[in-house]
Formats: sequence, structure tokens, C-alpha cells
Amino acid sequence: MLVRHIGSGVGEAVLAAAVATVVAAIGLVAFSMVQWPAFNSSNVTRALTTVGQVGAAVLLGVAIWLVRARRWPWVAKALSWVGISTFVTVTLGMPLAATKLYLFGVSVDQEFRTEYLTRLTDGAALHDMTYADLPPFYPAGWFWIGGRVANVLGMDGWEAFKPYAIGSLAVVAVIAYVLWSKLIRADWAIGVSAATTAVTVAYASPEAYSAVIVLLLPPALVLAWGALYRPLEVTSAPASGVEGATGGAAASGHAAAPGVDDTAGSAAVSDGAAASGDESTSDRGADRAETAGGWGAVLGAGLFLGMAASFYTLYFAVAAFAVGLMGLVSAGLAVHRSRRSAESGSVWRAAVPPLARLVVIGAIAGVVALIVWLPFVLKMLGGTMPSSGTAFHYLPEGGAELPLPMAEFSLPGAFFLLGTAWLGLRAGSSRRAQALGIGVVAIYLWCLLSMTATAAGTTLLSFRLTPVLEVLLAAAGAFGFVEGAREAYRALNEPGRLEIAVIVVAVVGALAFTQDIPRVLKPEITTAYTDTDGHGERADKRAPGAAAYYREIDAALLAQTGRARSDSVVLTADTSFLSFYPYYGFQALTSHYANPLADFAGRAATIEAWSKLESPTALVDAVAKSPWRAPDAFLFRSSGDDYTLRLAKDVYPNDPNVKRYTVSFPKRLFADPHFTTTDIGPFTLVVVNR
Repeated sequence: MLVRHIGSGVGEAVLAAAVATVVAAIGLVAFSMVQWPAFNSSNVTRALTTVGQVGAAVLLGVAIWLVRARRWPWVAKALSWVGISTFVTVTLGMPLAATKLYLFGVSVDQEFRTEYLTRLTDGAALHDMTYADLPPFYPAGWFWIGGRVANVLGMDGWEAFKPYAIGSLAVVAVIAYVLWSKLIRADWAIGVSAATTAVTVAYASPEAYSAVIVLLLPPALVLAWGALYRPLEVTSAPASGVEGATGGAAASGHAAAPGVDDTAGSAAVSDGAAASGDESTSDRGADRAETAGGWGAVLGAGLFLGMAASFYTLYFAVAAFAVGLMGLVSAGLAVHRSRRSAESGSVWRAAVPPLARLVVIGAIAGVVALIVWLPFVLKMLGGTMPSSGTAFHYLPEGGAELPLPMAEFSLPGAFFLLGTAWLGLRAGSSRRAQALGIGVVAIYLWCLLSMTATAAGTTLLSFRLTPVLEVLLAAAGAFGFVEGAREAYRALNEPGRLEIAVIVVAVVGALAFTQDIPRVLKPEITTAYTDTDGHGERADKRAPGAAAYYREIDAALLAQTGRARSDSVVLTADTSFLSFYPYYGFQALTSHYANPLADFAGRAATIEAWSKLESPTALVDAVAKSPWRAPDAFLFRSSGDDYTLRLAKDVYPNDPNVKRYTVSFPKRLFADPHFTTTDIGPFTLVVVNR
């Protein structure tokens, strides 16, 4: 039974992902076939974005109506998949239609992300994004898949970034909907998926590889709670109308029995209703659907955590922290329930099942994570220990205070406040509220731990958790809205006009938020138009930056070295060059993005020492004796009698946490047959002749 249900759920997810892929591909290709004006100089693409969002909302509205009317269930599912993926594609793809770059272009953090995708497009082996001969430290999962997508499409990594980012968000959004539909009522699943997708696109989409984890986190927490908290394990047939039916009555669009959590609890992903029933029903000894002891949910939770570890370390750590809290809470509740029973002699044994499941979840996650992390682990076990690493050295103002989006005076703030209220009101009766509530508590505890860690000279990067919190509160807000509307409907003796009023409020609120997303993302969209792309062009048709010379530099490197790009190491401060071409770098953009096995500080000191040498012969000898793979070329800026590199060093706890400084090489150091010097625009390329 378990295998059949899991297979059914996986099959539906695969089909949904295929539909989303087609929708995203058609949309992005269609957008690219028209010469649109730049977003930062015209409102045309914004207007068309709004039209597309309305169309997506109509599709989702029809899907909800079909579910509630119990008509054509597979049509309803298909419309839901198309509607959600259309929303993502239009909301991100249309504003970016006139540029080949994704949100934030190749600026700030997007520079090293593009570099990573370029590296893994060049080859399928797991390599560090910058340094030669090192395994990756930043999880390669999302980027590795993107590299294979780019290979299939025949595109360079930088050019595949935008369509892959948008497509992956569309695909994961519909997969999250499929997961929700196995856990709660089908009509509610559409609504909560739409809400969490919209909030994710608005606040998390610039970092696409973490946004896919954000989309899956809310239903994954509900799934994990179902795996760990199982107050009763019974296998009799479900009573009519009781939550725990395998997706039937709950998914039909009708309300469950009074006092019962409206959760479908489909066995397809969680062994039946045990993953989503409510405590009050269980305490009354309600019958439950046949289960397999929660092990299906254990498998699902472990796979999610493993995927998170393979995609984004911070969100994996927070998700694991939340699931760990769930295990402790579940064990504590089990002990408490045991104390209330007659079997007081074996009180502590009650904590064993949830803790055992927690260990199994961790083991599954570890096995999956090793697919990406094994090369790094083996390198460490081989004796190469981290000598640097300042990834946690960042404390902006947002990391010094607790995020309280529900306190903001805005439409999303009100929605988050509704979700917060629902979490409090339903904490004792809804397993959905319990799961999401524990997730919210975990985030706030993480924030407090991060602020406490500043006393030890580091942080836990809590400022990056605001989008995660907002998505969890959005899921809770969706539940709060529909449950509040249902209770008002009952209290007012089911007046027909109330249904219309609720629909109007929901539609107006949704459209007001979604059509504002381009404004929320305006800085990121604008940067995508003002940055110079890999073709040496700016999408806003203005004069390109220095990156316009990268193609000429690449051609000179290939001609003068006679080697493939991935066989050459380039020392440069213009590291965006590595975002477009898969050369290895001798030094990373900053220490915060550098592999801790690379010895960022040691390399910086070596570069400075080279600049102070007295003769070309001394430089040639010093470069040859480098403890790391030596540069095959230098890419400088010219300044008078010197060639310069503008490097960076960590100055945490200052904010900004990076200080730029210039290292100057006298030009006479390269006046030697060992070097070939070529001036290209504002750059000077120096190739080491070997």
C-alpha cells in the first residue's frame, strides 16, 4: 500500500513538473521573440505582466470551482499546474523579457552564482566555482542540474541562468502544490500554494537556488510533523467524515466534521491520515486510515532535508533545526501522554519511537546530501583542512533585530498578521498550525542564536531567514483566511452573499499583491538591464561597461595559451570575467564566497608579496613556487606605471563587511620574454609563457 501511494504521488509530481516545464518554455520563448522596451524605461512589460497574472488567477479560480463542484478532478489538477507555473513565468519572465540576464544581473552575489553555473555547465564533475583542483564547498545541487539543462539547450551557463532560474521556480512551485494536495483538501491546496508561490516570487526569487527550498518548506514541515508526532497508531478503517480519510472527503471541497482539522492526510506521501490528523480527534479514539507507521512521511522528510543540504546549506540547517525541535516536542508529548496512562512504569519508552524516526530522517538526509558533499568531505579526510572561511561574517541591520513582517502596515503585513493569529488560535487543534508554528518558532530561535553568536565573533546569517518566515506566515495566512471565512459563513447561517464577498476580497487582495511584485523587485530587475551581458551588450541599449571587452580577452587567452579555458588559471580582480567564461581563478571575489580549503588569506598575502618583487626573474621564480596552482595569466587594470588589482578583505564586524584595497604591480615586472602583454580596452592581459 505504501509503495503504491508513494508511487502515485511521485508520478503526479513528475507529470506536474513536465507541464510546468512546457509552460515555462513556451512562455519564455514567446517573450524572447518580441523586441520589448527595457523595463527601467517603459511600463509596457509591467502592464503585460499584470495581464498574465490575471490570466493565471482565472485558471486557478476555475480549478478551485471544479474541485468544489466535484467535476473533472484531473482537469482541475491540470489547470492548477498551468495556473501556478504561468504565474511564475509571467511574473518573472515578462519584466525580464528584454534582457538575457536574471534578477540582479551579474552584480553582487549574482556574480558568483553565475560563475558557479558557468563552471558546472563546462563540465559535469563537481568542481569549486573558482579554484582549480578543489571540490565545491557551496552545495552544487541546483547549479549542477542547471549545467545539464544548459548543455541540453546548447547555451552558455550565464545565458541559461535566467530561463533555468525561472523554469526551476515554476517546476518546484507545482511540485509543492502536489505535495500540499496530498496533505490537505484539494481546493485549499490550490489556495495555499498560490499564496506561498506569490510570496516566494516577491521576496525570495532573486536567490533562485534557495527559493526552491523555500517553496517546499511549509508542506515539508507538515509532512515531518506527521512523521514524528503520532499520538495513536491504529489501522482500522476511517470513520465517515473524520479527518484521516485518504484524500477523499477532505479533497472534495466540503468541510470536515466540526472540530476536526481539514487535512486530507493522503497516504500518497505520509502513510495515510496520521500525517495530518488533529490531536483532539486522536484523543477521542477516532478511527484512522491504514498506515505504515509513519515511515512514508519519514522517507519524504528525509529526502527533503537531503535535497535542502544539496542546494542551500543555511536553509538546510534551519529546516533540520525545525525538524529536530519537532522530534523533541513529539518525544516530550509522548512522555506526557504516557504518564497520563496506566503504564507509568515505561514512561520514557514512549519517547523512543519519535526519536528513532528523527534519527532515520537524519540518516536519509545524510545519504542524499553526500551525493554533493562527498568530494569535499573526502578532501578534508585526506588531510586538507579548512584554513579560511568567513561565510558567516556578515551582520547587516536586519540581522541585529527580529524580523516582524506581521507588524508592517501593508497588505502583506496584514496577511502575515492573520497567519500569526491563526497559528495561535489553532495551535492546540490543527496539526498544520503545529507544524508551521514550530517552523516559525525555529526561525525566531535561530535569529536569537545568531545575535548571541555575535559575541563570539560570528553570526548565523539570520537576516536571510526573513523570506522563509514570510512564506510560512503566508501559508498560515491562507489557512486563517479560509477557516475564518468558513466560521463566519456558519455563524451567519450560511448567507449566499457572504461567499461572494469572500471571493471578491480574496481576488482583490491577491491581485493587489501580485501586480505589485515587479515594483518590489524593481532594483533587481533594473540591474538586469544595466549590467553588461556575455555578448558585451546592455539590455537598456546604453553604452556597455568594461565587460564588453571580455570576448576579446577570451579570444586572446585562447590564442596565446593554446589551452582550453578550464585548463587555465587567471588572476584578476574583475571576477565577473569568470562568470561568462569557465577559466579558473587564482583568487575569489571575497573571502565570504571563497572555498575554506583555498586559504583566501594566504593567497592574498602571496599576491601582495609578488607585487613587491624587484625583477621579472624573481616574479617568475615566485610564481613557479606557488603552493597553489599558479596563474597562467593576469588580467589587470592599467594605472600609470603600474598594473593594478582591486582586491577585498574581510573587516567584520563592520558593516559593510568588506574593505577594498589596491595591489599595484610595477609594469617593469612583466618586461620579460616570460610574459606576453596585450592591452585590451581598459584591461591589460599578461600571459605567462611556459
